Amino acid sequence: MRIVILGSPGSGKGTQAALLVERLGLPHISTGALLRDAVKSGSELGLRAKSIIDKGELVSDEIVSAMLEERLGQADVAGGFILDGYPRNVAQAKSLDVMLERIGQPADEAIHIDIDPELIVARIAKRAKEEGRSDDTEETVRNRLRVYEEQTAPVADYYAERGLLTRVLGEGTIEEILQRILSILSLNPGDD
Repeated sequence: MRIVILGSPGSGKGTQAALLVERLGLPHISTGALLRDAVKSGSELGLRAKSIIDKGELVSDEIVSAMLEERLGQADVAGGFILDGYPRNVAQAKSLDVMLERIGQPADEAIHIDIDPELIVARIAKRAKEEGRSDDTEETVRNRLRVYEEQTAPVADYYAERGLLTRVLGEGTIEEILQRILSILSLNPGDD
């Protein structure tokens, strides 16, 4: 099973991806983790990414795609994966589709976690207070949500047009949301 998890910042996609990894035994692929690992390893791609990051610039889609393709070519991904945090725009989604088709691993499902933006603001404000995070101000969160709507939200429409998107209500307990996702994937709590 090859799953792409989508949702706005604070929607719980990372939490749900981690639970799905545990539940389904599939590798969790996060482009942020791939970048950190590549830089740490000192690989050719990692060194290229590090020089860009050190300048305070964003790593190009080309480098991220190359790292992603390298990761998707590893043996543990043969049975599927859960992709979280990528694609971030329609161009990346199209590039990802071409790559997945080329390696014979097309996406089976794109799941978008839908949640009211005001709940996200409240959720992140609570997290910021509990964790002492000064970077999660209401203004910062609202700006991240605005950027998401402009750049990343159209990815859901792209997957909908391809017949791969299912929207899940991201409100309620973590377990309730997980059960909604498992239901979409036709997995019940007792299934393996």
